[in-house]
Amino acid sequence: MNYDIVIGLEIHVALLTESKFLCSCSTAFGAAPNTQCCPVCLGLPGSLPMVNEKAVEYAVKAGLALNCQVHHFSRFDRKNYFYPDLPKAYQITQDTYPLCTDGYLEYYIDDQLHRTAITRLHLEEEAGKLIHSGGSIVDSEYSLVDYNRAGIPLIEIVTAPDITSPRQARLFLEQLRLLMLYIGVSDVKMEEGSLRCDANISLKPQGSAVLGTKVEVKNLNSFRALERALEYEAERQRIVLEQGGKIRQESRTWDERSGRTASMRSKADAPDYRYFPEPDLPPLRLDPAWVERIKASLPERPLERLRRLEKEFGLSRYEATFLVNYPDFGQLFLELAVAGGDNRALINLLMGEYAGLAREFGHLEPERLTELLAIVDEGLITHSQSKAVLEELFRSPLSPRQIVKEKGWEVLRDVEQLREAIQGVLAGHPDLLDRYRAGEERLFGFFVGQVMRAVQGKADPKVVNQLLKEELNRLV
Repeated sequence: MNYDIVIGLEIHVALLTESKFLCSCSTAFGAAPNTQCCPVCLGLPGSLPMVNEKAVEYAVKAGLALNCQVHHFSRFDRKNYFYPDLPKAYQITQDTYPLCTDGYLEYYIDDQLHRTAITRLHLEEEAGKLIHSGGSIVDSEYSLVDYNRAGIPLIEIVTAPDITSPRQARLFLEQLRLLMLYIGVSDVKMEEGSLRCDANISLKPQGSAVLGTKVEVKNLNSFRALERALEYEAERQRIVLEQGGKIRQESRTWDERSGRTASMRSKADAPDYRYFPEPDLPPLRLDPAWVERIKASLPERPLERLRRLEKEFGLSRYEATFLVNYPDFGQLFLELAVAGGDNRALINLLMGEYAGLAREFGHLEPERLTELLAIVDEGLITHSQSKAVLEELFRSPLSPRQIVKEKGWEVLRDVEQLREAIQGVLAGHPDLLDRYRAGEERLFGFFVGQVMRAVQGKADPKVVNQLLKEELNRLV
């Protein structure tokens, strides 16, 4: 029997505020364990929370960017459960009345536009962090708890179960990460835990409207892990069903080393969270005008930039996608393209030698790149020489023109000098010259290369080609 894969994602995004959601403790990453805690985030008796307005602003911004309906009335609830990383034994979240609902995110898969529905986006506080003695919770003898992370503001984004493949799930999450980065609400660093994802996956007979039993997969700390875990879990469930077994509703953890999921706990045994309205916080009431101002402040989103790069600048989907996926490169391209010039030369430069150097040394000032492209266009240096000048720009404070002058890299324009170099090359390879005369025209490229080497790459290849043809025709 063939099966359809049904996937829904639950994504937690840590908001980029300087202080925590309900207290003034720092959110800075990397501090010594348990040094960024206070009575509020530890839930000590007598402490009272106060909502961080910037966290609410960022959550509204994220909801608007995801095309959600932002509710002017929402409410906080207590989600009660016992776990070592939850110091209060409850989490302040939003259950019955979330901040945002009914949104969507659009993204491309192989040039086909897809839309995934967002059912809700709500605010909540982060739990602490368990540090396991082993490689994972599965093989650890004990765990330590760091409460520095407890109380950091989160948004939880829940998708509808309309993702149909592990690859689509990865591409969706990559696009969501990019969107959060563009609008500036999170640094979305998976390695630091500011972007985390749990996945629910089930199989159903192909074409059936009845969903199968879902399994939750946790510990997905990279895009690769998300895709691999869902691929494994889909195959595991398929084998169980084909052998006549039943899928248990459970939570499973992904083990990166073994490439397998392992059972953590049965969902049927999960405790009742006993949600009830948070008594220490009033309902959240938003001024509609304030929400509209946030909406008006939204920057260009990734999909909007992709379409603009294709339409206004004539870039291919591959080129536009590169600039969108690396926003710093995209911004640099836009700054330089607006100033005028050859966009084709610019995109080739940014996606070529510049990309590797910039990742190692950081970006150059736009005006220095503009000058580099200009002197190539003027013919002061050749395209091949521009690579050497570019490398020097990352190591030297000089301008491109100054570098060219200091290194003596100006294009050789003396025709007689070029003719002498060509004649010297041909005289130095009499056997190859005879073979060329006999009809081996492919040797022409060899002669061009030797001439360029003789003049240290300073000549315009078009001029060399023309002069070489004239000399060979004379000799033949």
